[in-house]
Amino acid sequence: MLNNIKSKFSIKDLENLSGIKAHTIRIWEKRYNILTPKRTETNIRYYDVDSLRKLLNITLLHRHGYKISKISTFPEDKIPTLVSEIVSRKSAGHHAINAFKVAMMNFDPAMFHQTYNVLLSEKSFREIFNEVVIPLMEDVGILWQSGTITPAHEHFITNLIAQKVMINLEKVQATSGITKDRVFVLFLPMNELHELGLMYVNYEVALHGYRSVYLGESVPMENLREVKNLFDDIVFVSSFTVEPTHSEMQDYVERLCDEIVTKDSQLWLLGRMMKDANTKRFPSCVKVFDTIGELVDEL
Repeated sequence: MLNNIKSKFSIKDLENLSGIKAHTIRIWEKRYNILTPKRTETNIRYYDVDSLRKLLNITLLHRHGYKISKISTFPEDKIPTLVSEIVSRKSAGHHAINAFKVAMMNFDPAMFHQTYNVLLSEKSFREIFNEVVIPLMEDVGILWQSGTITPAHEHFITNLIAQKVMINLEKVQATSGITKDRVFVLFLPMNELHELGLMYVNYEVALHGYRSVYLGESVPMENLREVKNLFDDIVFVSSFTVEPTHSEMQDYVERLCDEIVTKDSQLWLLGRMMKDANTKRFPSCVKVFDTIGELVDEL
């Protein structure tokens, strides 16, 4: 189940979400009275959801050229109106990540779609994913790890992005045929649920004319045995974000190579867990990629 929605934020949370240093936020509070922190019964300062939303909106306006001294004079209802106008303009590409964060914190799908459509008027889907979505999801991962956001926020924004990936995948599959013999089998290990990156790789596989067998999240290894018997030239692709753990990874990868990957097949790996893994110990059937872009270049 998802955690309860977080409703109290420290100034460090605000810094993590907005990118504005805590010291600067305090100056803005004292000089311009843009935020009013609340206090617990033990006199500890905190900020509520309304304060967070206001700061994210102010940050977007500030980065779009509005001075804090001017913003501080605006009526409360003018700030979100200006934000909506900014994300409606074609010049707002550089502000999309922050706009998506505002949509995430507000659980606002309309703002997400509005921001996405503005981007789509300037960029291709591939450019949006690589230039905006990947940095956004890296930020979301850090925010989740630091406790600034809850799984509910992460699931909300991830599911909206996943919808866009699926729409574009369907377009490619409807207009492009399979032109190459190699087959890509895409899967996540058991208890690994971070599927978005793998979904995008599946889109790129289809775009490049390959057949894909997309198995998705939390796939038992025995299920892969069934697939390997159907095709000859297979590339198994997986992404490790939280599973398997570092202590289990070497054994898991060796089992994949021993039991699943044949002499005519390969195993391609990417994901956050790869950054600290001792990949030099991996069997020769494995190819590790630091980024999705590197993997796509290999297609």
